[in-house]
Amino acid sequence: MEENRISYHDSVKKVYARIKEDGITNIWDRYEAQGMGGNPDRRCTFCQGGVRCDLCSNGPCRANAETDKRGVCGITADGMAMRMMLLRNVLGASTYQYHTEQTIKTLRATALGRTPFEIKEPEKLRTFAARLGVDTSGTDSEVALRLCDFVEADFRGEYGNASKIVEILAPEERKEAWKKLDIFPNGIHSEIMRTTSSSLTNVDGNYVSLALKAMRLGVAMGYQSQIVNEFCQDILFGLPRPHLMRVDLGVLDPDYVNVLPNGHEPFLGFAMVQLAREQAWQDKARAVGAKGLRIIANIETGQEMIQRWEMDDVFFGFTGNWIMQEAVLASGCVDVFVADMNCSMPIDPIYAEKYHFKIVPVSDLVSLEGVEERIDYVPEKAHEQAAQLLQMAIDNFSERRKTVTPVTGLPITESVVGFSAESITEALGGSIEPLLDAIKSGTIRGVAGLVSCTTLRDSGQDCHSLNIAKELIARDVLVLSMGCGNAAMQVGGLCSPDAMELAGPGLKGLCEQLSIPPVLSFGTCTDTGRLADLLGTISSALGDVPFPDLPVVATAPEYMEQKATVDAVYALALGLHTHVNPVPTVTGAPRLVKLLTQDCKDVTGGVMNVETDAVKAVDAMMEHIESNRSKLGI
Repeated sequence: MEENRISYHDSVKKVYARIKEDGITNIWDRYEAQGMGGNPDRRCTFCQGGVRCDLCSNGPCRANAETDKRGVCGITADGMAMRMMLLRNVLGASTYQYHTEQTIKTLRATALGRTPFEIKEPEKLRTFAARLGVDTSGTDSEVALRLCDFVEADFRGEYGNASKIVEILAPEERKEAWKKLDIFPNGIHSEIMRTTSSSLTNVDGNYVSLALKAMRLGVAMGYQSQIVNEFCQDILFGLPRPHLMRVDLGVLDPDYVNVLPNGHEPFLGFAMVQLAREQAWQDKARAVGAKGLRIIANIETGQEMIQRWEMDDVFFGFTGNWIMQEAVLASGCVDVFVADMNCSMPIDPIYAEKYHFKIVPVSDLVSLEGVEERIDYVPEKAHEQAAQLLQMAIDNFSERRKTVTPVTGLPITESVVGFSAESITEALGGSIEPLLDAIKSGTIRGVAGLVSCTTLRDSGQDCHSLNIAKELIARDVLVLSMGCGNAAMQVGGLCSPDAMELAGPGLKGLCEQLSIPPVLSFGTCTDTGRLADLLGTISSALGDVPFPDLPVVATAPEYMEQKATVDAVYALALGLHTHVNPVPTVTGAPRLVKLLTQDCKDVTGGVMNVETDAVKAVDAMMEHIESNRSKLGI
């Protein structure tokens, strides 16, 4: 593949060259091979347009809206495309909810004294419990157990019983809009069941109905899965607060035993850091000839960890996002790759064999062909499971060092990470008024929530995300970054104070005043709900301004997988101008395209922007921001 299509990051390009020399299959070459007619981005036009279905034995079917060619069952192109989008949303929402329920299990076990963890943020525990109407009397453990009981009961609320979590946490204006549209959700379990059942052949073929069900599921996911998950992880592992973190592939030193927790769930990652900081474990690593034992954060599990815990010589740094995965593994520096519930690639065992490291699934969801050894996470066994993983890494070190030549001279930089609603307020002196004043005065024109993955579609890894972010900050828009796109910002240098030189004069002045970068590292994809909660606070502080009227946009410059699709629909339900790239696979469904990109504005207030050119995409975002500023008289 051409170099400009590989990655924005020089570190990845360097290891890609090594992978090519070694003749190993890799994501870039596999992507290129999927293309048609010499174009790596070209696919089957029916598939790319979202008008292909194989859900029943009469298919696969193709639809064509221009000629009214329908599926065998009679479903239209619009219904076919929206039904497939809804199914992707179900996959995303259910995976978010799986993570959340693992967090609640961990919090419950911790409250009972059965894990190596502790309640690090008792104030957050009591504040969140009180907000949900949970009794806050008694010990921290008693409050935590009541909180667990409350949210688990709400998750399982039957159809017809509105979610208490959404009723309590969502802004009044949004709740009224959702109730009018009949998209105010029940428990997330019933919503997943309802949307899945609706997608069966010959059940719901109405693209409008399916779109509304997607939004309803998105609202349930945003408040029940995402907000509950992140707030409870804060309670367990600490609030994100700004601090420096080493980033990029240079954090991998071949002379150390390196353990990489990978995926989306940080539980065993945190447990391993706690153990690895003990002198006894460092001594074990040195006994096999290593300089020491390090835990290296990786992908979204790594994001969860680096946002909360500061670096040292044990918790050393962060590599990057998921497309860098094969480059990370081919570096010749990895001893154990700990694969939790998301973002570990099916190809990884081939890399494990070639570069002599262990890959260990630690979630009962994950299975990798040829990998038999696994340690499924159990909160009550977290200490001993972490110890097993560290010992595997130490045992692997000598073999890896004897047989693999590492890639050296990889870059390493530092980024500021660890922003949350609480830490942003702290940075502003204990109140969000300075931020509101900056918006009102025009010092900053607005705020963008960058909630993105990373993809090879149309550009190299992270290239489009960084171009969009640079364009936004140049126009005095503060960016809050989440997901794999957050790693793009960190490794790409935009979460460094030096990046304020790329910002417009107003934003640059604010950054200098507060000593912050122009892109704030706000967490993982599960922090989308945390962002919505922050927007609720801003809306209230501005006088209960409806979400669609805020000078705020959402952007996913390189969305990739099913979680991202439900995030986008959630943003539309919130009433936000929502930019997504690449163009979603719905272009063969003209009425659905019109609903998402135009008519939705009259339904929820949100609208989807699918512009692929970075400058034009930001032009549309700025038009929305400036229009809302005029509407608010600021």
